[in-house]
Amino acid sequence: MYKLKCTVKYDGSGFHGYQRQPNLRTVQGEIEKVLKHVSKGREIETHSSGRTDSGVHAMGQVFHFETDLQIPLKQWKYIFNNALPEDIYMVKTECVTDDFHARYLATKKEYRYYILNEKVPDVFKRNYVYQYMGQLDREAMRKACEYFIGEHDYTTFSSAKSTVKGSKIRTIEQLEFKEEGNYIILIFKGNGFLYQMVRIIAGFILDVGRGKYSPENIPDLFKQKNRSAIGRTLTSKGLYLWEVSY
Repeated sequence: MYKLKCTVKYDGSGFHGYQRQPNLRTVQGEIEKVLKHVSKGREIETHSSGRTDSGVHAMGQVFHFETDLQIPLKQWKYIFNNALPEDIYMVKTECVTDDFHARYLATKKEYRYYILNEKVPDVFKRNYVYQYMGQLDREAMRKACEYFIGEHDYTTFSSAKSTVKGSKIRTIEQLEFKEEGNYIILIFKGNGFLYQMVRIIAGFILDVGRGKYSPENIPDLFKQKNRSAIGRTLTSKGLYLWEVSY
């Protein structure tokens, strides 16, 4: 018996999220189909760094599984990519020690949220970015990002449906505001994120750019601990799980 750590990327458009669900197409479900086939019908369970919602993409999702199949390590990547659907690609497979766990040993995650700010929508990018056609105060958005860096209680900026019990204090080590032409990329790096937290913060920063809020409102919003104090949760289409660190 040995344990494999796998790094995978996927286009989330055609999936009902990462986590396996009965009668629904999911990333985990497709991966475990391949493993079941390779193991001649035996179920092999995988464990990921965390689930992503329906429509969310990934450049560096990580999962692990245990197996006793006598397959050379270098063959696993080929086996997966030969059998997986076109919207999933296995980036890397590697052997790890018995105590490795994709979720519990993750020390940092990076998410990126893409906003396309043009005068007209681009139909070919509708599944991969959030599109906003109005003018934005980009300097105000950049300033708002700075307020989120550090340790804060993110109750206001996470879903009221979150199942997390106890503290909602999290640390964002970096929230970079990056511009590439008409693209605005929000780069989040932290030790953990609450349910829909990245999408809610991205929506708030967009609302700052629209003039609905001021960056200086943020400290008071942290104190309120009230999700209804701010606006919408942005669509999952612009969100990417970029990297998981161990």
